[in-house]
Amino acid sequence: MVTSAEPSNLVEVSETTYPVAAVAWLVGTDQKSVLEIGAGDGALTGQLVALGHDVHATDSSAAAVERLAELHPGVRTSAATAERLPNLDASVDVVVARNFHTYDEEAALTEFSRVLRPGGHVAVVIETLDTKIPWVRKFARLLGDETAAPETPDSIVQSTKFGFVDADSFRHWTTVHRDGLCALALLDPRVATMDAAAKERLLDDVRALYDDYGRGPDGMQLPQIAHCFRAGVIEHPWSVPPRDGADGEADPAQPAGEHDDDDGLLIDFR
Repeated sequence: MVTSAEPSNLVEVSETTYPVAAVAWLVGTDQKSVLEIGAGDGALTGQLVALGHDVHATDSSAAAVERLAELHPGVRTSAATAERLPNLDASVDVVVARNFHTYDEEAALTEFSRVLRPGGHVAVVIETLDTKIPWVRKFARLLGDETAAPETPDSIVQSTKFGFVDADSFRHWTTVHRDGLCALALLDPRVATMDAAAKERLLDDVRALYDDYGRGPDGMQLPQIAHCFRAGVIEHPWSVPPRDGADGEADPAQPAGEHDDDDGLLIDFR
């Protein structure tokens, strides 16, 4: 039984994989240096590695990072938040983030722009349930899900650090069992704010739903939609001051904030 008191089980029963086409759309197929934010169960990590990318997987949970290291021993892992990353300035080609809406978006975008190389981009994926299936519609109602497709994140659209936001969506199916459906419910940000008693009542309802519709050991097919967004980092004509605690040292030959030719300074008036 999965409960809110057993977060370690979430990694084992709630793996989410995406269509290969979605992952390729997010990061590209040419080999890149990819920083993954909120790697969680490591499923997307494995897909990124399978496409040949050099992946640095991060998560705010130390337990998740330990699990990531076990699942993907050749991948660099770090315990870090989206708002405070351990990477050098301009050191990665792509930052890919799941659950972007759960971060301090402005602070996260500042960090993403800092660590991205010129020509790099941020990629965001947000999952929603496809409620055309009756039992999925009932599950969504238990979560208070209005099932509307997410709009392009305003924080990225309005950011002066990133350019035009491109979007696409990909439908896919995931096999879930009783515990997996409970784990999926616990991962919902609305459920995360509930007290322990409310969570347990919700889980009882989720278990009852599965028992009504479930197929025992065969599991159930859960249709989901991966809503994908990406935007290129804007190249500023000045160096970004290194953040204290970042991995490595700034290049002393190019001190941050000093300009030899102020006449050549470009200003973004957005």
